[in-house]
Amino acid sequence: MNTYARFRVFARERLRDPVAWTELIQLVKTVVAAVVAWVVAAQVFDLPQPFLAPWAALLVVHATVYRSFWKGAKQITATVLGVLLAWATGNTLGLDPTALAVMLLAALALGQIRWLRDEATTAAATALIVLTMGFSTDDHVLLGRLYDTAIGIGVGIVVNALVWPPLLDLSAARAIRAVGVRVGDLLAEIAAECEDTCTEEHVDNWVLRTQELDGEVDEAWALVRQARESGRLNPRRDSAVVRAPGKFGDLLDRTEQSLAEIRSMARTLGHSITDTNEWDEGFRARWTGLLQEIAWAIQHPDSRRLGETRVKLAALASDYSDEDLSARHWPEYGGLILNLRNIATSMDQVAASDPVAESTRGPLGASAL
Repeated sequence: MNTYARFRVFARERLRDPVAWTELIQLVKTVVAAVVAWVVAAQVFDLPQPFLAPWAALLVVHATVYRSFWKGAKQITATVLGVLLAWATGNTLGLDPTALAVMLLAALALGQIRWLRDEATTAAATALIVLTMGFSTDDHVLLGRLYDTAIGIGVGIVVNALVWPPLLDLSAARAIRAVGVRVGDLLAEIAAECEDTCTEEHVDNWVLRTQELDGEVDEAWALVRQARESGRLNPRRDSAVVRAPGKFGDLLDRTEQSLAEIRSMARTLGHSITDTNEWDEGFRARWTGLLQEIAWAIQHPDSRRLGETRVKLAALASDYSDEDLSARHWPEYGGLILNLRNIATSMDQVAASDPVAESTRGPLGASAL
């Protein structure tokens, strides 16, 4: 496939990707909010130099409607504090390096208040602009700056709330599905390497992979929290889609449990290597075969297949419980069978629930936009 063909495939996929459209719409909304805020401030209210209006609108259009309201409230508070600090500094200390240092120190100190901590820079920047541009001693202009800010925040909130407000559950659903597929990939890799002679280096790599997947699970949790937040104060919150994130937490809990079981399994295999234990070839063949089945069922979400593997694992345990095996081997065999059973049980619900299909079930068929 040449470069042009690959570009066409990529462009086609992006055009059909609801998440990509969500990001594009947010970018367009941010630009529209900034421009509308400037037009309203300059032409409707006839405010002179309304530079704070588009700036405030840019800052307040967030990924969720709830965050726009919350951040807007904090931003307008920080802006008012900045204007008041500039007014107080200009009327008492004037404009010189000492006055500038005192004002910035006061603004950043106020920004350490827990509720305003995220807006410390906003307060300091507003005070700096107002003071250095010579507006601090002109009460009329100072009021204009407050009007600018209020207009920008109001326009930003209205645009974000009324123009296709985002629901972020599809992003969370895709992250959950991607982690599940990677869990299956890791199990398939372990099965393939166990068929041959696995080494301590293999075991270390498996454990490292589970730790990397833990990081991906943490990222998926963050997306789930954003998805839940995106339904708050959202006019589209009655869509069927916003009920989906309630299930996502359980799926991630199960995925985390599976990763813990894989680490336990890897370490059991590592102990077997260290102690140079020779496996029964019949057990190796049946156990690795079941591991491959579980890996496939997770990669291609198939809860029925996972249920069948649990039955086969019970049969494996039953068959070998009658064998004359040494006490040295049974803890390993029993532990490995238990690990696989727990992985299959944990990932069964993940395979049974298709989070992406659930999150796209809405009145327009693409509700994450």
